[in-house]
Order: sequence, then C-alpha cells, then structure tokens
Amino acid sequence: MHKLYSSPPGQLTISDAKARINIHDLWNHFGFEGEAKANCCSPFRDDNRPSFSVNADGTLWFDFGTRDGGDTVDFFQRATGLSKKDACLKFIQLAGGRIIPWVQADRRKFQHQQAEPKPKPSIPNFRKGIAPDIQQLVSLRQISREGLELASERGLLWFGRLKDCPVWVVADSARVNAQARRMDGQLWEHIGAKAWTLPGSWASWPIGINESQPFQKIALCEGGPDLLAACHLVYHEFMEAQCSPVAMLGATQRIHADALPLFAGKRVRIFGHDDDAGRAAVERWARQLVSVGAEVDAFSFAGLRREDGKPVKDLNDAILMDAESYNQTGRILPV
Repeated sequence: MHKLYSSPPGQLTISDAKARINIHDLWNHFGFEGEAKANCCSPFRDDNRPSFSVNADGTLWFDFGTRDGGDTVDFFQRATGLSKKDACLKFIQLAGGRIIPWVQADRRKFQHQQAEPKPKPSIPNFRKGIAPDIQQLVSLRQISREGLELASERGLLWFGRLKDCPVWVVADSARVNAQARRMDGQLWEHIGAKAWTLPGSWASWPIGINESQPFQKIALCEGGPDLLAACHLVYHEFMEAQCSPVAMLGATQRIHADALPLFAGKRVRIFGHDDDAGRAAVERWARQLVSVGAEVDAFSFAGLRREDGKPVKDLNDAILMDAESYNQTGRILPV
C-alpha cells in the first residue's frame, strides 16, 4: 500500500479513514492479482470470467457472481475475514496509525519451493569486535555501546580489513551473505557506495533469521545500520530479550525462498525506509511473510523528526528522535 499516515491512532472517524484509503489502495495492500477496475476478476474467489467491478473512485465494489458488494470498509472486511466491528477498528488503524497491520484471512496454503541451488560463498573469517572497535562504531553510527555489543554477542556484527581498510560487517551463522562498510564512513571506490555486499553473497538472505528462531517476535529492517539500530532498541526496550533483529540488505530484494519458512508463525514488524523503494519493499516482504502464516505489520516513520530537525527516514534515524516524536511513538518494537 502506498499511503502511510502518521496521525495518532484513535483520532480518526470511519469517514476520515474512507477519505484516505480507497479500494485501489486496499487491492495493492493485500497483493491481489490484476487491477481493481470496472470489469475484473474477483479477488475473493475463483473467477474465470471477470464478474467483479470497482468504480473509478475506488469507493464501491460489486460481485455479479455472488451479488455481494459494498463500500471500502466492506471490501476490507471481506478481505480480512474480520467482524464488522473489528474491521472498522483495523481500517481506521490502517488509515491513521503508525503501526500498519498487514492482514489477510484468505491465504493460499503455502507450499515451500526451494531456491535454485547456488554455491555457498567463501566469506572471510572476520573477528569479533574489541572495545576500541565498538567505541569507534559508537561514534560513527551514534548507536549505543550496549546495542553494538548485543549485535556482536548474537553473531551479527563483525570486524576486519578489506582492500586495506578497517571495516565493520553484518553477517550471521548461515555464512551466505555479508555486507561490509568502512570504519571511516567513506565510499568504497570500486563501487561508489558505502555498502559492499561481498562477492558470491546470497544478497536476498535475511541476516539473523537463523538466530531469530528462539524468539517469537522479529524486527525486520532494511540494511546494516538499521540492523544495529534494532539491536540498540532490543537492548533498551526489552533488556536483551523478547525480540530478534533481522535485516534484508537491500530494498530491491525478495526474501530468499529457503529462509521464508523460518518466519512461519512469527510476529514480524517491518521497518522499511521512508521512501518509494522502502515502501515497495515493505509491501513485497509483507506479502511473502503473510503467505507463510506470519503475523505482520509495518512501522511508519512519516512525520517523525530527529533532534536536529531532520525527518526520520529509517530505524537508524529513529533512535535520534526528538522528544515530541518519541512521545508519539512510545515503544517501537513489537510486543
């Protein structure tokens, strides 16, 4: 869904919510096939001959096969399988809340398909960080020492040298994906970017998914810096328990087919970047996760500000929020 709103929950009426979200938005939100238009196939049943209709404004729908129809909330209720009361509450939350629920009752049964065989990369033997490494990264990323130590203890943060540069690396026990950044914060000259995914890496493998298995709740974020920020929040919000950070290293990636079943039955909150690529990634990952039975929602950074007045664009920025924004959000990780 391309609309994320920052109004505090509970301040919108159902009419306000309808003004913000139409059936076209919901169609995209639930990942239904095709397009919501005057003559299309029903998203709710097998429909070999198009017999479903959505008006141009996206405010009304009708199924000529079942004679069912209604407005945007009725569409949302049918898509989720919720009661009318619960559908209204969730719909208002979707329109105005900071936590965007991703719900779909009519899921197709997930059948695991393994990814095409690919050789495991040869990831260098990076080392655990020592106190000077951690302190330098505290200064570079403005993330607490406790958060970085937690990332190191969970096997997600490593240190070493590449191309004669000291680096910090995000990787995990799977040893199939690793991304390196320079400790001086500068670009890698050979690629013109700060993040270098090491050659042969399975770029779509979510860092930390194996380590998350003992935990019921997952904070799924985008990129290495946000992974460290998530570890900071895990330490400070939950005192090292309850929730496990996992990172996709790139907004264009899909969750690797072999990793996807490891999210089954988990409660997952997605923290995509507040830009077009990030919002598209949230939609893509949410649809994948819902397909395996994960309980999914997404966090919106829209309208939040850092202490320096700049907008909060990602989870790394969120740990630098000003007092007003902090009061708006409260606890960020899933509970």
